[in-house]
Amino acid sequence: MPKRLPLTKIRTSVAIAAVAMASVGITSQAQANERFILAHAMPSDHIFHAISERFIDEIQESEEFQIAYHQGGDLGDWTSLFEQSMQGVVPMTLTWGASEFDERLDLSWLGYVVSNWEDARDVYGPNGEMLEVYNSIFHDLDLHTIGIIPTDFGSLVIRKGVGEVPVNFPEDGNNIKVRVPPVPIAIDRFRNLGFASVPIPLSEVYTALQLGTVDARAFSTAVETYQQRDVLETNILTNDYFETAFWLVNKDWWEGLSEENRDLLQSAADDTVLWSWDEAQSLSEEFLDKVRDSGIDVVELSDEQIATAAQIVHETEWPEMEKLVGSEIMAKLRQAAGIE
Repeated sequence: MPKRLPLTKIRTSVAIAAVAMASVGITSQAQANERFILAHAMPSDHIFHAISERFIDEIQESEEFQIAYHQGGDLGDWTSLFEQSMQGVVPMTLTWGASEFDERLDLSWLGYVVSNWEDARDVYGPNGEMLEVYNSIFHDLDLHTIGIIPTDFGSLVIRKGVGEVPVNFPEDGNNIKVRVPPVPIAIDRFRNLGFASVPIPLSEVYTALQLGTVDARAFSTAVETYQQRDVLETNILTNDYFETAFWLVNKDWWEGLSEENRDLLQSAADDTVLWSWDEAQSLSEEFLDKVRDSGIDVVELSDEQIATAAQIVHETEWPEMEKLVGSEIMAKLRQAAGIE
């Protein structure tokens, strides 16, 4: 998940997108051949672009909508696009949950909701429990998520020369210095798992590993592990974190569509999201093979080791999250995770 940006940096592109909105003649009510903006901040080699292209191809066959597509952040960074969708300036975007606008969106960092791809697809995929959970938050921001986009599970990776392979928690943690995102839930998780948590921004992680500022890194997906392979020796598949993004629409705009057009867009989004799940899992497995081929030792935890780590997280992290999001949301999460 990208690092957060200061709110002072996310206002200027709203005016830019407003001009773009005016140029395509968006109205509050959808009509035949209506044009609307779909935007994201990522480059053409990112999964967001592939998702957008597949969705556009399917929608344009219906001749009900024409989509003004903006990629690569030309209407603003990911946090700005989140805000612009709140305001209705950009009716549809692919982005992450910006907890600057609602701290409950730190829920996306919560550990051990799922620990394998099969469960992840059931819980986060189309019609999964998490759509309802997140929409209970997004609706307060005048947003609605029509799909959750999968990325990968997070792993614990060890720097070359450390020689530690922690697989039993918390005893194996041994206060090994582990880089975590500068988010309280991440800091507390790895402290509870027996490590010394060191919060470092994503842009500084490689240097921290290279210089030995930290011994390990948490929340590393397979592609990120491969990108940093020259400084790593071990990849431990903790699967404590499942990274997702959101396919968001402005709620007022969405509810202003006819039921027929909403169904058309939702059906196309569902088909595209289903494809993205297959693609994400395939890419994860592909990059894990590349990680192995690069000489990094990939270690899978046993079911018992996963269960022990998950129990620690459920007993320490989940009660703290409940204080933030409330008992109703956490009850739905416990049901989704099968831990009631």
